[in-house]
Amino acid sequence: MNHIIALIKKDLLLEIRQQYTFYGILLYIASTIFVLYLAMNQPEEKVWNGLFWMIQLFICVNAVAKSFLQESQGRMLYFYTIAGARDFILSKLLFNAGLMIIMSLVSLLLFQLLMGNPLQNPIRFIGFVCLGGCSLSLVFTFLAAIAARARQGAALMAIMGFPLIIPQVLLLMKMSNTAFADIIQVGLWQIVLLLVALDVLVIALAVILFPFLWKD
Repeated sequence: MNHIIALIKKDLLLEIRQQYTFYGILLYIASTIFVLYLAMNQPEEKVWNGLFWMIQLFICVNAVAKSFLQESQGRMLYFYTIAGARDFILSKLLFNAGLMIIMSLVSLLLFQLLMGNPLQNPIRFIGFVCLGGCSLSLVFTFLAAIAARARQGAALMAIMGFPLIIPQVLLLMKMSNTAFADIIQVGLWQIVLLLVALDVLVIALAVILFPFLWKD
């Protein structure tokens, strides 16, 4: 656990020192939402929901892709000797999940400011945004680890990621539709539990498979 906390602190310090990457993602979020506002103004509820989750998908790709690509071969060897593969991948999963939750909440705020606020139950939607941001980041972090070890960069991550992420995005859109009305959709909690189960599966696969990738 101490190794995981130390590695998370290392990533946090790097983000603080290299602020251009963080602010670059924020600029990407703001400019994308502003362009949507100019094109569509204030769309209807279903379009608003669909656009929001599509934006989260591309934000996640931009935010997570650099997490492994910025690590040099010598630095990876150093981390392998002091921490180990499992601690390293768990620290990346946790850090990227936290970063993506922050980005998702910022994009939600900008969406509400520029494209209207059709939400009937904002607290429920915020919860779904945090869960969805965490789910997207877990999948793309795992894929970024595979792409980095294959030395293929962000292109391989995008090619592998989008077919895998489509079921999660569909679940998130269906789940978040309930925040636009006061009614409770039948089977809502089954969808939430299914999404949580997928997150646990991704974490388990990362912990099991990443040590073999690192040894190669």
